[in-house]
Amino acid sequence: MHGQMRGGEMKQNIKVKGKLRNYLYWPMLLTILLFILNIPIYMVSEEAGAAVSAFLVIYAICVFSSYVKNKPALVNEMINFATQYATVQKKLLNDFEIPYALLDMNGKILWVNRRFAEVTRKDKEYHKTIFSIFPSISKEQLQAEEEENSFIITWEDKIFRAETNRIYFETMIEESDILEIEENEQYLTAVYLFDETKLNQYIRENQEQKLVSALVYIDNYEEALESIEDVKRSLLVALIDRKVNKYFSAIDALVRKTEKDKYFIVFKYKYLKQLQEDKFSLIEDVKNVKVGNEMAVTLSIGVGIQGDGYNDNYEYSRMAIDLALGRGGDQVVVREGEQISYYGGKSKTVEKNTRVKARVKAHALRETLESCENVMIMGHRISDVDAFGAAIGIYCAAKIMGKKVQIVLNEVTSSLRPLKELFSPENGYPDDLFINSERALELVNRNTLIMVVDTNRPNYTECPQLLERGNAVVVFDHHRQGNEVIQNPILSYIEPYASSTCEMVAEVLQYFTENIKLENNEADCIYAGILIDTNNFMTKTGVRTFEAAAYLRRCGAEVTRVRKLLRSDMDSYKARAESVHNAEVYKEAFAISTCPGTIESPTIVGAQAADELLNIIGVKASFVLTDYQDKIYISARSIDEINVQLIMERFGGGGHLNVAGAQLADCTFEEAKKLIQNTLDEMLEEGEIEL
Repeated sequence: MHGQMRGGEMKQNIKVKGKLRNYLYWPMLLTILLFILNIPIYMVSEEAGAAVSAFLVIYAICVFSSYVKNKPALVNEMINFATQYATVQKKLLNDFEIPYALLDMNGKILWVNRRFAEVTRKDKEYHKTIFSIFPSISKEQLQAEEEENSFIITWEDKIFRAETNRIYFETMIEESDILEIEENEQYLTAVYLFDETKLNQYIRENQEQKLVSALVYIDNYEEALESIEDVKRSLLVALIDRKVNKYFSAIDALVRKTEKDKYFIVFKYKYLKQLQEDKFSLIEDVKNVKVGNEMAVTLSIGVGIQGDGYNDNYEYSRMAIDLALGRGGDQVVVREGEQISYYGGKSKTVEKNTRVKARVKAHALRETLESCENVMIMGHRISDVDAFGAAIGIYCAAKIMGKKVQIVLNEVTSSLRPLKELFSPENGYPDDLFINSERALELVNRNTLIMVVDTNRPNYTECPQLLERGNAVVVFDHHRQGNEVIQNPILSYIEPYASSTCEMVAEVLQYFTENIKLENNEADCIYAGILIDTNNFMTKTGVRTFEAAAYLRRCGAEVTRVRKLLRSDMDSYKARAESVHNAEVYKEAFAISTCPGTIESPTIVGAQAADELLNIIGVKASFVLTDYQDKIYISARSIDEINVQLIMERFGGGGHLNVAGAQLADCTFEEAKKLIQNTLDEMLEEGEIEL
C-alpha cells in the first residue's frame, strides 16, 4: 500500500522540462503568435479576419487536444526507454567482475551483483544489513561524512579493501535534462570490494625477506677478563663466541666478529618477532657463563630496521647500540625508523675501574672551552643540588680559562637557596653569575658554549630554546638516555654507572689542569651533590664515588658545613613525615604515598620521602606523588630488587635502576595511584619485575 502511494506521488511529481518541454509548448506558442498577426487582417477586411480567427480557434483546439493526449504517452515512452536502458546497465553491473552492492542509508542490502554473491556466498535475494556479513564494518565507517570512503575488511582468510560511494536521489535527477523530481535529501551507498589478499601476502613476504642489521657488544670485556685466571681467559672468550653464534645461527643469521668484543649480525626481518617474543634471551644466557670469573659478562645489542637501504639499517643499529650503552648496557635496543623499543636492562650498571674516559673528556672539554667566547650552564627544571653542584664545578673549570660564565637558574628551591647564597657578590662572585631564561636568550650568541648538566633531555632543561641559539652544546649527565636526547652535541659525557653528575665533574676537574684550586664553598657544593644523589653514600656508590669525595675533601669540602647546608626547614620535615605516615603498601612490596603541595619545594621533599620509605621492612620499591605546577611528579626509589627505571619509562620518565622519576599531566592523585598499580600488575604478569 505504501509502495502504491509512493508510486502515485512519484507520477504526480514528474514534470517535463528542458528541450522536450519547449518542443511540446511550441505549437501553443505559435497559436498565440498567429492570433496577434490576425489583428492587421481585421483592419484590412473584417470577413477575412473572422475567417482566419475561426481557423485559429479550430487550430488551437486541435493543438491543445494533441498536447493533452500525447504528453502522457510521451512521458511513458521516455520512462520505458529509461527502464530498458537501466536494464542494460543492471546487466552490465551484474556481470561486473568487481563485487558490487547497493545499500540503503542504514546499511541494508538492496541489490548485489553476481560477483558479490559469489564472494560472500549469499543469495542475491539476501536483504539483511551488510554488518551481518562483515562484522568488522562499523556503522560509523559506512555513514562517515565523506561521500567517498575506503577501509580494510578482514573476512575469513581474505583481506578486502572496501570503497563506498554515496548516490543522492536529487543529484541523479538534476543530471537529467528532461525530468525533475521533488525529493528529500536521501541517498544510496554503493560498495565495491577489492580483494587485496594476494597483494598483502606479497607485501608481507617482501617485508619478511628484508635484512636486519644488528650490533652486539660485550659491555665489560676487559673487566671480566681481569677477574679470571690467565689460562681460562681464552675459554671464557670461546664460550661467549659459541653462545652468540649458536643463538643467531638458529635464525639463519650471518655472524661476524669485527673486534675482540664486538659482533656484526645480519638476519631476515621475519625472525625479529621470534627474538622479541624470546625477549633476546641471549643477554641472560651470557650472564650464566662461569669459568671462575667473579664478574658476570653482559651484552648490549642494537638492532636497526625499516631504513631505506642497508646503510640506513646499519646506521640505525649503530644509533641503537649507542643508546643501549648510554643507558648502562646489558640490554637490547631495537630502532624501527623513529620508533624505539627496549628489552632487558634489569641489572645494575657496571662501574668502570679505569678513569681514562674521564681524562679524555677533560681534555676535550678544555679544547672546547678554548674555542668559545662565553659559557652558559644550565641543568634541569626545578634544579636540585646535583645539577647546581655540577654547574658550579663547570664554572670553576671555565673560570680558570678566563671565560665569562653564567648559570641559567629560573627557580630556586628551599633546599638550593643556602647553596646559592654562598655565591653572592659579597663573597667575590659576579652579580650576573645566575640569570633566568629570558636574560639568557638575550645574551646568547653563536660563539656561546651551552653546557647542559644532570639531564640529557632537551625538554627537561631550564631553557630548551637556548640549545638552538648557541653554536656548540656539551652534555654531562649520569642518567640513562631515552628516546628524546639533545641533538648533535660537540661533546657528550653520559655515564649511567656514575652516582651523580657531581662525581663525573669532580673526576674531570682532576684532569682538567694541574693543581686546580677550588674554594671551600665550591668544593662543598660539588660534595653536596654527591651526598644527596647517593643518599649519604648508601645507593649507587662505587669506588670512584669515594675517590671523587676524597678529592673534594682535599680541596676543602667540609662534611659538617655541608650537613648544615642541607638541613630541612620545619615545614618540609613535617611534610616528609606526613608522606611516610600516609603511605599505602601495595602487594606487600610497593609503598605508594602522596606529598603535600603546600610547601615551597614539594618535589624535593617527595624524593626524600621516597628514600625514607625504603627503610621500612618489606618495602622493595617506593613511589611518592607530588602535585606541583599542574603536574603529578612521581619519585620512585628501590634498594636492589626492583628496577624502578623500567617502571618509570612506562610513564615517559626514566632514571636509574634504584632512582627514577616521571611526570604526569592532566591527572589526579587517585588516577595516578591507580595507574601505578595497574602498571605494576602488568609488569609482574609480563615478568619485567619479580617479587
